[in-house]
Amino acid sequence: MFVKSAKCILGAALLAGGAPVLAEHHEEEAAVGGTAALSADKTLQAARLVTEGKVYALGIITGRNTPAYPGRDYDIEVIDLGSNGSNQVTGHDDRVDTYLGIGSQIDGLGHVGTAGVHFGGVKAEDIFSPDGLRDLGTEDIPPIATRGVLIDMTRYFGVERMAELQGFGSAEIRAAAEQQGVTIGAGDVVLFHTGWMQVMDEDPEGFILRQPGINAEGARYLAQLGVVAVGSDTAGLETSDYPEGMFIPVHQILLAEYGIHILETLDTSELAADEAWEFLFVLGAPRLEGSVQAIINPVAIR
Repeated sequence: MFVKSAKCILGAALLAGGAPVLAEHHEEEAAVGGTAALSADKTLQAARLVTEGKVYALGIITGRNTPAYPGRDYDIEVIDLGSNGSNQVTGHDDRVDTYLGIGSQIDGLGHVGTAGVHFGGVKAEDIFSPDGLRDLGTEDIPPIATRGVLIDMTRYFGVERMAELQGFGSAEIRAAAEQQGVTIGAGDVVLFHTGWMQVMDEDPEGFILRQPGINAEGARYLAQLGVVAVGSDTAGLETSDYPEGMFIPVHQILLAEYGIHILETLDTSELAADEAWEFLFVLGAPRLEGSVQAIINPVAIR
């Protein structure tokens, strides 16, 4: 969710103090982070959750009108290839000019660090290049096929959608999971349904800037359970009501401290409507060399 216009804010927030101490990790783990918890056994266990064969597309369509953080935009050009050969083959080509942090997306480990240090002790100065990251790019994210868990916060709070800026932590997550009869464990992908995607069309600016979501304490709770990724139906996963003087602390905890990927702007509405609390989660991220983020369309199967 991090944008160019916010870089100076992030720098000021980090210099102001209170930055967390980075967890120590072996260098060889840096490229995979939380995905190290994936395994063949975990995939097989998740595959057994498929009993109906119903497939849910979790990605939204990304276009020129998709709400985006200030400074981000999307454009596409389609080229007419004309008529070719004696058999008159016609067709089109295309060229996309876009920020990759628009719409449904995954944050790579090169996205956010702490005082210039990313997950695994990797220094920003060693990976940054204007023509693409030299390390920690999203092309290194392995295929993810594991157990997915949906935590429906609207069900827990008894509302159609959460209020703007509303936050929740470990107590609410545990209580909501218990209410649904599910547990969260190592190797899982955890998704939150907040109902906030309803705001996308009626108030695009509010959808981006005043979103509800998980707080820092809740993020650390999930990280310590060993989850692979955390996502939601909001543009930035975490509540926009940051602690005083801080900036995107949930991103900092999950990405920089624990190497856990963040999934944003996922359409969880159909899963919530079906009360599909656990499922096989599948994602193959685009392998664009040197990319910080990636536009995605993960699927849930049950």
